[in-house]
Amino acid sequence: MSKLTKNQKLVSEKIEAGKAYTLKEAAELVKEVTFTKFDASVDIDVRLGVDPRKANQMVRGTVSLPNGTGKQVRVLVLCTADAEAAAKEAGADYVGLDEYIEKIKGGWTDIDVIITQPAIMGKIGALGRVLGPRGLMPNPKSGTVTPDVAKAVKEVKQGKIDFKVDKGGIVHTSIGKVSFTPEQIRENAKAFVDMILKLKPATAKGTYLKSVYLSSTMSPGIKVDTKSISE
Repeated sequence: MSKLTKNQKLVSEKIEAGKAYTLKEAAELVKEVTFTKFDASVDIDVRLGVDPRKANQMVRGTVSLPNGTGKQVRVLVLCTADAEAAAKEAGADYVGLDEYIEKIKGGWTDIDVIITQPAIMGKIGALGRVLGPRGLMPNPKSGTVTPDVAKAVKEVKQGKIDFKVDKGGIVHTSIGKVSFTPEQIRENAKAFVDMILKLKPATAKGTYLKSVYLSSTMSPGIKVDTKSISE
């Protein structure tokens, strides 16, 4: 049997197998069991009692994390000339239209979010091959297709994220960085889970919130007692 590394040993001493921690404890623990030299992301995995193959059990939405994501989000706004100044002022990293459509056709995707106007969507449809697989396609449901592009830029820059349940019934997203305080991690996790609870489909049967785990890029998952989230 190979010897556990020093870090693995420390982790196994700190995280009790099978134990569910309060959200407050988990937010503290995730910082203690991360030994990366970089500022790792803090992730949350929420397993839901839904069947995502049924359209009426799809859980999808957006939430503004009270403490932001800790990530630099690069935003491209594809808009008409009259909206360019407001988009730039709101903090967009790239603003324009035809020249960026050409760049994307050529394979450029050095961005995290694309925001556009309803009138422009016709032009963007052709970019589906490039944007679709990377999850960059603007969508009215996530607020990235909107007449008010400047407002959407501000929201994204302040920590608005969009999420949806995957085929396995799990919603997975980053809710901050290990450099955040435990309180900031707890607040972001709570805001995220509260939004998922609000989106509970009327047709979901049995236990809706099955399990919640917090982890960082390099740490094992820490099981969270779901009852502690609403406290």
